[in-house]
Amino acid sequence: MVYGVTYADADAEYNDADAVIFGVPYDHTASFKAGAREAPTAVRRASYNFEEFHFEHGLDQNQPVVCDYGNCDDFILPEDMIEEVKFAVGPCIREGKFPIVIGGEHSATIPVIQSFDSKKIALMTIDAHLDSRDEYMGTPNSHACVTRRAADHIGIENCCAVGVRAIGREELERDDVIPHVTAFEVFDHGIEWAVKKALDGFKADKVYLSIDIDGIDPAYAPGTGTPEPFGLTPYDVKKAINLVGDRLAGFDVMEICPPADPSGITSVLGARLINEALAVLGKNLRQ
Repeated sequence: MVYGVTYADADAEYNDADAVIFGVPYDHTASFKAGAREAPTAVRRASYNFEEFHFEHGLDQNQPVVCDYGNCDDFILPEDMIEEVKFAVGPCIREGKFPIVIGGEHSATIPVIQSFDSKKIALMTIDAHLDSRDEYMGTPNSHACVTRRAADHIGIENCCAVGVRAIGREELERDDVIPHVTAFEVFDHGIEWAVKKALDGFKADKVYLSIDIDGIDPAYAPGTGTPEPFGLTPYDVKKAINLVGDRLAGFDVMEICPPADPSGITSVLGARLINEALAVLGKNLRQ
């Protein structure tokens, strides 16, 4: 049940919806700045900023049909959060609907990926960090372990992080390094090259795209828990969503930290990226 503000134009009933929005107000493994638990509400409020017509796509906001299912309950332990997200989001995935998740910290992506058939989905993240540690600060389900836990479920060949520019030594000095494209390679070769490299490496056809907002340079997205300079531009990410195209099977925006951004521009950007994913879904459904 939804309490408080809902996402703009996401007023359909669940059974009628093509896409379903879930909020995960969780940030208990935050390692620098906490506050991402406030993002689902902030992003929903920011969603009312935009025109209802996506002129570059020739689509109205009500294409596709969207339901805002509200927020998952908050828990302290990441393992409890994971079970809650599986309980909430799992049926949406199994029923063939398009999940959109608003974090919260990036660990909330773990149960979403685990809710997909392991042989039918790949994960592409846009992230400043590789997030491939076996465990971090005492838990294997930290926001720093997202791609490693995803690889446990879908295979390392179906994971790729784009825009990375901060990697721990222990993440590279191992035989099973998570595939990645650095931000510096994106600058040199372009976002089209980077996304193609990621997509060409996947064995699965469908792709879940996870946006850690710190993948974007903090000049554009200062409201995040772990800001890292030399990041991608918002337009890079807009293009990446469209380049995934008809392979897109789900989407999230994670790690927006409203207390770190009094201007609110990071939440506005997060909402606009969700709208972009919805526009791509609308085009896919129309074809």
